[in-house]
Amino acid sequence: MSEPVRVIPFERLRMRDLPKVGGKNASLGEMIGELAAAGIRVPGGFATTADAFREFLEHNGLAARIEAAIAGIDVDDVRALAATGETIRGWIAETPLPPRLTADVERAWRAVAGTETAAFAIRSSATAEDLPDASFAGQQDTFLNIKGLQNILLAIPKVFASIYNDRAIAYRAHHGFAHREVALSVGVQRMVASDSGAAGVMFTLDTESGFEDVVLITSSYGLGESVVQGTVNPDEFYVYKPNLAAGRPAILRKTVGSKTTRMVLDGTGEAGRSTQVVDVPEAERHVFSLSDAQAEELARYAVTIEKHYARPMDIEWGLDGHDGQLYILQARPETVKSRADASALRRYRLKAHGKPLASGRAIGQKIGQGAVRIVKSAAEMELVQAGDVLVTEITDP
Repeated sequence: MSEPVRVIPFERLRMRDLPKVGGKNASLGEMIGELAAAGIRVPGGFATTADAFREFLEHNGLAARIEAAIAGIDVDDVRALAATGETIRGWIAETPLPPRLTADVERAWRAVAGTETAAFAIRSSATAEDLPDASFAGQQDTFLNIKGLQNILLAIPKVFASIYNDRAIAYRAHHGFAHREVALSVGVQRMVASDSGAAGVMFTLDTESGFEDVVLITSSYGLGESVVQGTVNPDEFYVYKPNLAAGRPAILRKTVGSKTTRMVLDGTGEAGRSTQVVDVPEAERHVFSLSDAQAEELARYAVTIEKHYARPMDIEWGLDGHDGQLYILQARPETVKSRADASALRRYRLKAHGKPLASGRAIGQKIGQGAVRIVKSAAEMELVQAGDVLVTEITDP
């Protein structure tokens, strides 16, 4: 029996390797190998494989314990789900990597790190992630600014553990995925110094209407996790693709977000303690975090990536505050508006208006009514009943 491949450098990966390393890591390799000539910059690194994850779970009988704990769980019972998930995650996070995987990770890290102080982002990539009919994106944990081999070896099991966070367990159950069939690959990617620059997410269509001739870019100061997690109100740029192709000014509309905080590095290099959130000075909040030229450059990258994959894309990017360059951190299929009926556009309007009791950013465009439920954290989700209007500070699941 041949030895399993446990670690693969990004540059050797392509989309055909999705079963081995998940959609996120396969896409990173695809862009590094196929789009570098088009000017797309993607930070390098390596990925652990699905085989490595399964080997890890067999280590110390973890797989059997997890299977027994999760059997028959009612994912709609929030308390039971939270208790079971916490137990499983504890088991996994406390289990060290098997010796052979440790050795393979060390070899790959030494080949890409250069120095002990090199900083990495440790991200998840589920093997069923970002499929055309489902998106596992954002369900697992990410650890930023991880420095040194020992900290990376400690962070990888923590990312493995997050495949059993409450949201991921419930999502798999509701979409008919067997828990044992979804494996996790971990991407270890060189950090972009966006803590002193800017970062965000862009879509190759309008996420509200599904209009495909624009690129929507969101941007905020600091690391992009603030935008991804919905903890900051970012700047927005709408860039018109036909004008971009014709070399004419292409920004249709831009709005400045409040950008009250930014996520920065704190220098420790340990998982869970390597970043902090700080306030943005008042004067900077009213200034765009990207120039028009940078927004148009990002939009050109987005169009190139969309053409390569031949489908609408959801792309994370970072502006390095040290070298001033724009980098693509990951790209995945857009799985919401691109699946909607493009031939129909529905609009809703209120026929009567009352006195507003609260206001904020709505999720979606429809109109509903019900009892208002103010939720301060995910721990209170058991209070939410069918038909309630959920009001919360941020949309981080």
